[in-house]
Amino acid sequence: MLAHMAAPFACDVAALRITVAALMTTTWIARHLTVGEDTDLVLIPGLCEGDPVVIQDKVGVPVARGPADLREIPRYFGRAAATQEYGAWDIEILAEINNTPRLTREQIRLEAERFRASGADVIDIGCTPGLAFPGLADVVRELVDAGMRVSIDTFDVDEIRTAVRAGATFVLSVNQSNVEVAQELASYPVKWVAVPELGGSIDTLEATIAMLDAWGVSYLIDPILEPIGMGFMASLERYANARRRWPDAEMLMGIGNLTELTAADSTGVNALLIAICQELGIRAVLTTEVIPWAHGAVKEIDVARRLMHYAVTKRTVPKGIDDRLVTVKDPDVLTYSEADLRALQAAITDPNYRIFADRDAITVFNSERFVRGTDIQEIFDQLGVDEPAHAFYLGKELAKASLAVTLGKTYRQEGTLLWGYLTPAEERSRHVRLTHAERKRGSRDDR
Repeated sequence: MLAHMAAPFACDVAALRITVAALMTTTWIARHLTVGEDTDLVLIPGLCEGDPVVIQDKVGVPVARGPADLREIPRYFGRAAATQEYGAWDIEILAEINNTPRLTREQIRLEAERFRASGADVIDIGCTPGLAFPGLADVVRELVDAGMRVSIDTFDVDEIRTAVRAGATFVLSVNQSNVEVAQELASYPVKWVAVPELGGSIDTLEATIAMLDAWGVSYLIDPILEPIGMGFMASLERYANARRRWPDAEMLMGIGNLTELTAADSTGVNALLIAICQELGIRAVLTTEVIPWAHGAVKEIDVARRLMHYAVTKRTVPKGIDDRLVTVKDPDVLTYSEADLRALQAAITDPNYRIFADRDAITVFNSERFVRGTDIQEIFDQLGVDEPAHAFYLGKELAKASLAVTLGKTYRQEGTLLWGYLTPAEERSRHVRLTHAERKRGSRDDR
């Protein structure tokens, strides 16, 4: 791997006396590793447990934990410098809780906490037209007391008054039908979202903006994003025109009209919309997570705003720095050739099965058998396994390998498939299947 990397540095591989690399702890490595005087960095396998500082104190040079898969080492070094500057953002996320009058206080609080944990900066209370909301003030106060910024999503002036007086600091939305309430509440630290008249062009924003300016209140402009089939492209043009018309105005885009009303995974849709916002200087977005395919939208936007900020400010394409928005497929499919696998088989002497997958097939082998194919039942039938626990294990791994081939993902035996930001937390402790003898050797070596 290193020979084909063409890295601008010299490197040595320290082969320590242990059978399974993932069994190495940093304490064990510190006892057994020696480095040359010209060493600048020690990179340990990503699955090693323990604090790398333990090794660093022993060898006297910086120590870093590398990737879990050695095939990712070139990409690890390729993005190392970029990651030091990555993570800034300047787009705020307003996360809407829909139909709050129909929810209990506890449901609202739990949803708000989930949104905040996902990256939301403001919790938007979505009211329901025509449905009374007697608990609105209490809901807003509870969220504000919990340290959250709150917005109210309604045109109803009574609901606006109630929410603002209870501590809401954003109002969505105002136009000529209700803008006078902004003057009435001008003493409150509120940002008002100005929208066109119903069915009107951005020209209809002029009167509302003039009044808000005259009253000295803060506001954002939202030209309204329309669903596909209902003027989507024209609405994008409105945002661009609004930016040219009001170059210094704060702007907001409500992106739910696209993510909620398009039967497509929201991940890529959110990424593209945030890229548009980043380039147009739209510094606030409103989203929601009602329909199942848009669940997780807040977290997706939190990732996207960092990725697009980096791309736009660094004038580079948004790839090779953060892959968390690649969920169904993988950024890279890491494989071994059949020739590599046969060479590996020739070097092993035990009966334990190794499982690999590439873009075309699944390969299973031990010291005696080498089976390659696409039908996991046919593969299993050739393995000669009768013991129930072993059969269950192989069935589970073969099913996972089959899914990886189907979707174009990297398969790692006993490792989880990667799903971008959706990947569940892995236990770092053991990612290899050990025989009883290997466990004993590992324990003895660790002593």
